[in-house]
Order: sequence, then structure tokens, then C-alpha cells
Amino acid sequence: MATGELQHLCGVAAVYHFPDRPTSPLVPRQRPEWASSLIPRMLLNMQNRGQLAAGMSTYREGRRQLIMTYKDVGTVIEAFRMNHRAKFEAIMTRLAGPAAIGHVRYATCGQDDVTYAQPFERQHGRRWKWFAFAFNGQLANYAALRRELLQKTDYHLARDTDTEILLHRISYELRGDERPDLVAVFQRLHKRLDGAYSLVFLNAYGELVIARDPYGFRPLAYACDGSLFAAASESVALQNVGFEEIQHLEPGELIVCGPDGLRRARFASAPRRARCFFEWIYFANAASNIDGRSVYQARAALGRELARHETLPLDEDTVVVPVPDTAKPAADAMAHALSLPSVEGLLRNRYVGRTFIEGEDRAERARLKYTPVREVLEGKRVLLVEDTIVRSTTMRVLIEQIRARGRAREVHVRVACPPIIAPCFYGIDMSTLDELFAPRFLNTGIGEPDEATLARMAQQIGADSLRYLPLESIPRAIGLPADELCLACLTGRYPTPAGKKLYKLAQQRAGRGVAGRTVEAEEPQEETQAV
Repeated sequence: MATGELQHLCGVAAVYHFPDRPTSPLVPRQRPEWASSLIPRMLLNMQNRGQLAAGMSTYREGRRQLIMTYKDVGTVIEAFRMNHRAKFEAIMTRLAGPAAIGHVRYATCGQDDVTYAQPFERQHGRRWKWFAFAFNGQLANYAALRRELLQKTDYHLARDTDTEILLHRISYELRGDERPDLVAVFQRLHKRLDGAYSLVFLNAYGELVIARDPYGFRPLAYACDGSLFAAASESVALQNVGFEEIQHLEPGELIVCGPDGLRRARFASAPRRARCFFEWIYFANAASNIDGRSVYQARAALGRELARHETLPLDEDTVVVPVPDTAKPAADAMAHALSLPSVEGLLRNRYVGRTFIEGEDRAERARLKYTPVREVLEGKRVLLVEDTIVRSTTMRVLIEQIRARGRAREVHVRVACPPIIAPCFYGIDMSTLDELFAPRFLNTGIGEPDEATLARMAQQIGADSLRYLPLESIPRAIGLPADELCLACLTGRYPTPAGKKLYKLAQQRAGRGVAGRTVEAEEPQEETQAV
């Protein structure tokens, strides 16, 4: 997506080699201790979920450091030195182990330095209390949990992130003089958490846990091949290392892998499912399958939905142009349904490094990253297809460039999503109302904009016209009922108690002109249990 640099909070991966089974051919070098070296490859296939940092923790019996954690800022290739064979091999040799977890990070909470990179590790003299973990998502009740800890004597938080809060909560549930059952630990843990979390956990006994929150906000897939078990936020990460029979962990379920084998159990129930619809329309790799629904096919279905609602007169000078890269399946499907050419009138410069542009504003990033192709656009009526519009800054620049440098005759924006009218508190980097484009025009909030409103919105971004999809198109394209999806950013209706409170707070803060991420605000106050 180009129109707002929308970002997602992370991806997780895990591998475990069962010692009592014949070694899987998928295990590198056919040596169990090298199972951990699959983690960077899996993370590389989920680079779309975070580019700020990458890391992994491994377990190996007999090593002085039973759990060893390595992490660094940058992409997966940068963090693990994958473009320098000798350095990469040295890192993998040092970290070699039969069990491992990994993480790629984008920050919706906390800073961009290596101390915020995951996994987080907590060392302890007792092996069941020594663990590492990583998670994909965001705790909506982060502020309340943080306040609860800081109100207690002698508690100190080194980082402003919900990951550290979760570290303390897990540590608390592992307290005592007897080794607890891990299913019971997560049964207690979930009662204190409100929000999204697909989590991987590894302790100094070599036990591995994967868990998905009871609403199922974020995906979590897993697979087995002989002695090898693996899990990842996206199925493509498992497919590309050779797994074939891939399954999806149900919301509220966990899997424990240990010397006694694999145990799948339910640790939490919820009044409803709330899978994030953005996973299908933007975040996930197009080659992934989430909960049995193809990401690519969902995006193509959205394009066919756009075609159904198109009213613009079409002629031989009309072309469909996707905003690279996630809008391409929708644009191609729309063009096919309308018997129009789908052309790459915008080319993305994939060689402009992240570091080079990170200090620029959104408008300058668009000029650096996208080049209009005049030979494709000149004199054309352009249907510019985007997956969604969040802040609109970059979209305005793209339209300006398509006109000025591409010399297009007309630019009509088609959005494969309804208007974003509310913040997200479950792991997407849009937690304030004032940063969103659509609420400035939709005074009544929820509902489809009328023609006059759409005309004002189009004028604001410099387009000849603007069209969004209606709300009912989203569940129809994904193939899931609306009540099994989280559509809060489209409707203002949040599935969890903390989300509902935060939305009220976001509205109050917007009315007072208060800046900052709502999810990190000290309000709303709520009753909390003592730690």
C-alpha cells in the first residue's frame, strides 16, 4: 500500500524437532540441532510484516546458555547477515538447536532500536522460569497493565512497549516452587489480556508453545513433517521450506511441543471470532492462505466487486493502474471484468533502501519510491486502484505525479475497501482519529459516503472521482461472515472491552486536539488485579 505507509505489528515463527522420531528431510543437513536454521528463511518469507528488526531464540541441551537469543535492527537479510555467507553460517552455528522461535518487527508501540526487537528473553536459575517469547499483535489494555505494574513497589519498566508488559505477566504466571503446566499458565494469562496476540514461547526445558488469542485477530499456521514441527504467522513461510499439509490454529487454542510429544489444547474461549480483515486485503503475502481462505483470491474478488460498482463511461483510452504492490490482484481482476487493460503505470523502485528514505516525510517517500510511466499513462483515463486509503498524503502525491509526469488525461481513484473511519488498537499503526482521511468528511461516522461527499474527497486528493467499496463487499470477498471478522476500523464497533473504551477515548482526545497514540494513553481507568 502506498497511500498511508500503513504498517503492521510483526510476524512470528517457530520450529521444533521431536527427538524420538526419524529425522525429517526438511531438517537442514539432516541434523536435529540445525532445525533452528530454518527460522531466518521463514522470517524472510514474512518480511512484508515488519522491516525494522529481526531476531530468534534457540534452545539446546548441554549448552551453557540453554536459551540463546540473537536480534538486530534492519531487514531479515541485514539482521542475520544473510548476504555474507561466512557471517550467516557463524550466527547459525552459534545458535544451532532443535527448538527455536523467531520474529520480524514493525513498531506500533515502542522505539526503533535493538532493545525493542523480539524475542524477549527472561533468564532465571529455575529452568521453567527461564524463557523467551515473541508475539504478533497488540494489547489493547496495555495502558492499564502498565499502570498496574508501576503502582506496585519496586517495579520498573525499561521500555515503553506491551512486549515488556507481557514479559512480566508471563513471569508472574510461572511463579512458585513447582513447575506449572503450560496450558494452565496460558489459561490464567489470557484472563488478564485484552487484544491481539499470536505468540511463540520457548523455555529452558526445550518446551515450545504456540498460542492464538481467543478472538483470532492475527493468523497462526502450523505443520508437521515427520520429526519436524513448525509454525508461522503466514502459511507461505511454511510452504517455502517444504511443508505440505498446513493447518491453522483455531482462536483460543495452543500447541505444546516437548519430549512427550505434541499436545493441542484450548486455553480460552471468546464470545465471538474477530479475524482482522486487513490480513486478506493488505498485510499478508498474496501467496498465503489464512484460515482456509486464499489471500490472492480474496484480493481478486475485491477487484471484481469494484468492477460491479463501476459507473464511469469506459472507452479505448481507459486503463486500470494498480498502486504497487498489494493492489495488483484487485486491479487485474477489475480490469478483466471490465474488459480493460491492466497496466503498470506506476513502477516501484525496489532498490531504494529503507534507511535512505526513513527520514523523509510521506510525500517525499512517494516521489522517491514511485515513478509514473509516461508511455503508459499519457492521454489516458486512469482508473487508479488502491487497497485502502488511510491518511491520503501519499495518494495526493501519486495523483499529482501521474498528471504532471505521466500526463494522464484523467485520474479516477478506486479503493478496494470501505472508508477507514476509526483507529485500530489491535496491531495496525493507526491508533488516532486525527490521522485518518475519511472522518474529516464523514461527519456521521459509519455509512457509505454520498456522491457530494465523494466529490469533496476526490477534490481533496486531486482526483477526478473517488469510489470505495461498500461494507458488505469485504466479508463476501473473503468468504467469512461479517460477525467472524474484525471490521472495527470500518464501523467503529470493537470486539473487546478495552477496544470499545479506547475508541471513546480516541474520540475525546480528537475533540480536545490531543496528539499521540491512544493505546498508550493513561486513560481509561479500570479495575486491575494485584500482581
